[in-house]
Amino acid sequence: MSEPAPATTLPTLDPDAVHLVVLTGMSGGGKTVALRALEDLEFYCVDNLPTGLLPQLVPAVLKNHGGRQRRIAVGVDVRNPGEDLEQMPVVLSELAASGVQVHLIFLDCRDDVLIKRYSETRRRHPLALRGVSLADAIANERRLLRPLMAIAERVIDSSELNVHQLRRLVAAGYAQAAARLTLMFQSFAFRRGLPLDADFVFDARCLPNPHWKPELRPLSGKDAPVREFLEAEPLVTEYYADTARWLDAWLPRFEQDDRSYVTIAIGCTGGRHRSVYLVEKLAAHYRAQRESVLTFHRELE
Repeated sequence: MSEPAPATTLPTLDPDAVHLVVLTGMSGGGKTVALRALEDLEFYCVDNLPTGLLPQLVPAVLKNHGGRQRRIAVGVDVRNPGEDLEQMPVVLSELAASGVQVHLIFLDCRDDVLIKRYSETRRRHPLALRGVSLADAIANERRLLRPLMAIAERVIDSSELNVHQLRRLVAAGYAQAAARLTLMFQSFAFRRGLPLDADFVFDARCLPNPHWKPELRPLSGKDAPVREFLEAEPLVTEYYADTARWLDAWLPRFEQDDRSYVTIAIGCTGGRHRSVYLVEKLAAHYRAQRESVLTFHRELE
């Protein structure tokens, strides 16, 4: 079997078929980021599902959602028992034979980058048991996952991708064909710098700041007390209305220009309150009229 080519694009999904996207690959390679991107695209997502439960998952999701939820994503990693990983090709073949459109995506990454990521986050590799070095754990994981990499529909090398670029790749690849333009709303803190991949940047630092309310300081713009504080401020209402009006007027122009992805970044001082609130409110507004709307809160995640 020939080696799969590294992915630059991902297949557009047939909206009438049942699709199962299986994300696997190296620990630290970006599976969680990819799964969150698919969850934002309204996939039914399950992380670290045992391989033996995959055949039951698809009919269960279809039954529980009245057949309307036809896009499912599952994260599978080396925490599954060895025999589960060995059975994965057989299970996926049986699902494909039953009519499910199966997409196996492998998230890869260079060893030196994986070691750096683990050292920066201080996370423990799932195979780094007592007496096993990180380098040896990575080598063992690569050996165990090699058969899945060989049959993957796409291999994504995340070595040179940041979180935002990986989300963009997955989101743009798996957005429904009818949704020509995928929107990413992103909150950030100006004190940590501008998002490098933003197409539009809005500055919310002029708005009343919940940070100065001691009881609101530890919360975020997702929490009800912060939302209530901001919604009671006329300036915030005016800012949101003006921003939505501007985007309503200009986003169709980008669709006419065949753009597939636009990132709208909203920043405030700390990236926790005002920007998060506005991102969530704008995303909710556009999800009511579009299929592919994503959110990312840089300082919260």
